[in-house]
Order: sequence, then C-alpha cells, then structure tokens
Amino acid sequence: MKKHQGFTMIELLIVIVILGLLASLVAPKFFSQLGTAERGIASAQMNAFETALDTYRLDMGSYPSSLEELRKSDKPRWDGPYLPKAIPLDPWGNPYVYSVPGEDGNPYKIMSYGADGQPGGADGNADIVHK
Repeated sequence: MKKHQGFTMIELLIVIVILGLLASLVAPKFFSQLGTAERGIASAQMNAFETALDTYRLDMGSYPSSLEELRKSDKPRWDGPYLPKAIPLDPWGNPYVYSVPGEDGNPYKIMSYGADGQPGGADGNADIVHK
C-alpha cells in the first residue's frame, strides 16, 4: 500500500509567489477602473439633476436656488418632487456644488470636486462640471 504525501513547503511557496505576481499585475488595472466608474456615476447623477432642473423650470418659470427645492418646496405651481429620492452625495461622499446663474451665460452650473473634495485638481481629483 502506497503512502499519500501532501505538498511540500517549497511547492506551496512557489504557488504563493505566482499568485502574488498575478495579483500585482491585475490590481492596478482593477483600481484604475474603479476611479473611472466613480467619475461615471457622478456624471450620471448630474445628468439626472439636469433633467429635473429643466422640468422644474418648465413648471416654475425659473431654476431653483438650491437642489433641495427639487424635492420639497412651498412655492405656488410647484409640481414636484422632481427627483424620486433624496439629493445624493457624489461618489466620494461630498455634496454636489450647484450655482445659479452658471458661468459663460449658462443658467446654472452643477459640479463635483472629485475624489479630493477640493476645487481644481488633476486626474481622479479633477472637478467634474456640467453646464
């Protein structure tokens, strides 16, 4: 009868080193895609705000002074709520910046300061601006 042997310590170490090398190649690609996804989410949320703001303007004749007016207002002719849920924070947990009027003749401006939560920045920290 033959005795069954398990893996040797060297064989286990070789497998662990190979898995570590594979992880070091895949992890940077994965985490760079995560940053891209967060920026995409912020852009999609700002598009939803844009639609709600335009609907609000059609009903009220002007844009709201704050995003909260899309959810609740006691103004006459208000036919909301214009957003189905509460005003979300951006993907990094910061409030969106909304101003009326916007710049360059635009009626409003919506933006997120990006991952760092500060104005300006580059790459993942760059501001995301709509109108």
